[in-house]
Amino acid sequence: MAEQIRYSRKLGPLTPFVGEWEGNDGVDLSYHNKDDWTAETTYFEKAWFKPIPIQENGQQVLWGLSYGMTAWRHGEEAMDPFHDEVGFLLWDKAHGQVMRNVVFGRGIAILAGSDAGPHDTTLRFDAKPGEPHYGILQNKYLIERAELRDFTSTFTIDEDGSMSYTSDLMLRLAATGQEMHHTDRNTLRLVKRYHPSAVAA
Repeated sequence: MAEQIRYSRKLGPLTPFVGEWEGNDGVDLSYHNKDDWTAETTYFEKAWFKPIPIQENGQQVLWGLSYGMTAWRHGEEAMDPFHDEVGFLLWDKAHGQVMRNVVFGRGIAILAGSDAGPHDTTLRFDAKPGEPHYGILQNKYLIERAELRDFTSTFTIDEDGSMSYTSDLMLRLAATGQEMHHTDRNTLRLVKRYHPSAVAA
């Protein structure tokens, strides 16, 4: 069983994510424009998740985390990262919804979400362009060259206390005239708690 920490459960299923994480097992499958092929890139990654103040939208109450994830290709850890994202994970207890509000440095903004219970260990985030609630925006160049048509992601707290995630972006590439899946996956381990006085249950 995973180590359980006596945090307040007001964060619902987001509770176990609080802290700083590192993972060295990342795999990115994507189209490489310069080489005109699809290939895998392995990577090292750091992530952090920090509680934010309660957000109130009228009668809606959201608990949440701000977060960031940064990745370096293996062998390039001392260089600039090849991926960086920031955003929020949000929990709407009354409506049983989790949300991932994420911005990528490439000029992409996504609000994704789905149903979730307070003790779920796997959270799913879905979004499609044009949807009025969970949707996708991207810059004009990307719409023309690599249109993002679907986004699906999962965050999981594993039984050993690690965190794993998957990400699947469906793209339509102008270079090939075809659709492809750009996928990422990694497993990260907690390296710093923000509540060091927490006691193992």
